[in-house]
Amino acid sequence: MPALLTAHPLFAAPVLLLIDLLLWRLVGPAHPHWRLATRILCFLLFSLLLFNAGMNPLRAAPWPDDLPSHMVATAVQIFWWLFAARCLTVVLGFLLVQRIGHGGRLLQDVVGALIFLVAIIAAAGYVLELPVKGLLATSGVVAIVLGLALQSTLSDVFSGIVLNTTKPYQLDDWISIDGIEGKVTEIDWRSTYLQTSQGTLAVVPNSLAAKAKVLNLSRPANLYGVSVSLTVSPHIRPRKVLDALEHALGGCRALLASPAPTVSMRKSEPDGAEYEMNGFVAAMGEKREVRNQLFDLAYRHLQAAGINLLAEADAPMRESASRARALLVRSGLFDALRDEERDELANRMQRRPFKRGEVLLAPGDVSDRLLIIDSGVVSVTLPHESQTIEAGRMGPGEVFGEAGVLTGSAWQAEFTAISDGAAYYIDKETLAPCMEARQEIAETMGRLLDFRQKASAALLVEQPTVVQQRGLMAWLKQHTGRRYKA
Repeated sequence: MPALLTAHPLFAAPVLLLIDLLLWRLVGPAHPHWRLATRILCFLLFSLLLFNAGMNPLRAAPWPDDLPSHMVATAVQIFWWLFAARCLTVVLGFLLVQRIGHGGRLLQDVVGALIFLVAIIAAAGYVLELPVKGLLATSGVVAIVLGLALQSTLSDVFSGIVLNTTKPYQLDDWISIDGIEGKVTEIDWRSTYLQTSQGTLAVVPNSLAAKAKVLNLSRPANLYGVSVSLTVSPHIRPRKVLDALEHALGGCRALLASPAPTVSMRKSEPDGAEYEMNGFVAAMGEKREVRNQLFDLAYRHLQAAGINLLAEADAPMRESASRARALLVRSGLFDALRDEERDELANRMQRRPFKRGEVLLAPGDVSDRLLIIDSGVVSVTLPHESQTIEAGRMGPGEVFGEAGVLTGSAWQAEFTAISDGAAYYIDKETLAPCMEARQEIAETMGRLLDFRQKASAALLVEQPTVVQQRGLMAWLKQHTGRRYKA
């Protein structure tokens, strides 16, 4: 067999090329190492066959007197240059995949095109003996003209190569380029495609992406920043505002404990002092919901501390409205009461401070009073097997203890303060006349108790699925369609 191949090199050379193509198809992309080995082996055999037959790719084809053999030999030597270029691109592609992954496809294509261009010029110069110098000079002029005409396109292409090599971002990353934020869906020769949070598609040229400031929101993984800025009156003591905003951060369960959320004062000017709350969530999809929740919590805790946002500075609370009465209005549970009834109930409420870590209502205890949180954060935990599950966190304006007041039964939940604060107590005997006179209060309280019991049961059954935190005000808004203004 070797003697047959050596005796008929012009027949054996095309056969080797067909064998190489067949092996490339049979091995498949699932075995890149074997693919690379078979291609290199076939190229070495092809080169050995040519040199043994006297066909040197660096010279013109032999047998000039035998025109058919000369033409076939010329074609075989040209194919040698193309075969060499293909082997080199395969080797470089294999090395690039090992180094920068499949995202470097653009770089592989550009390098491969340059290698084949060099191979074609070499074949024209060595095998066909064409005047390559003149061709190179002419092509150089053409390249300059094309380069000037396609300056923007070439800038995008080479910027794409840089981006694929350095990999500041990759597919499925959430990034911000020059103020455009979105999810990377595609990176091609010219552009990077971003799907924004509004569902639109933003096309950013690679040249702009390479020059602009790029914020990769997906790195490190499972850590996405959330920031909320608020402006209050500059005449309020900063420590008081910072304490209220820290309570607001503590009331948001979705924020990660590490890195710990922070609050800081950014600047103070005559027209307002700006404060910023920062925290982190585990998923990009949670950012919008957590931002909205932080705004709501900040509003409630600032109001509980007697601090109005700057937009409300011109509308201070009336002097006649006591703190307890304002809390009744803000809770939304006692909207059915007339003003004089609400004033009477407010006068009979008792305010008691609590410390961090204090248990306000233990599991199994039957509460004989309704508690309304005035300030601070209270955590609600449920026993589950040998551990406890945090069902939610409560803030200013939210109530608990309704099970004992309404039905005289206990609830297997523990209400623990996770920050210093205060709560107003309303005794069962004080509430009884109000509920008898206004059935809406008892009905709303009963629906609230039913909702909480069902949510607790669902949380225990579906663990570790996290049940969305729900407050009294959100529940009332959903079920009655009313808006409550503090």
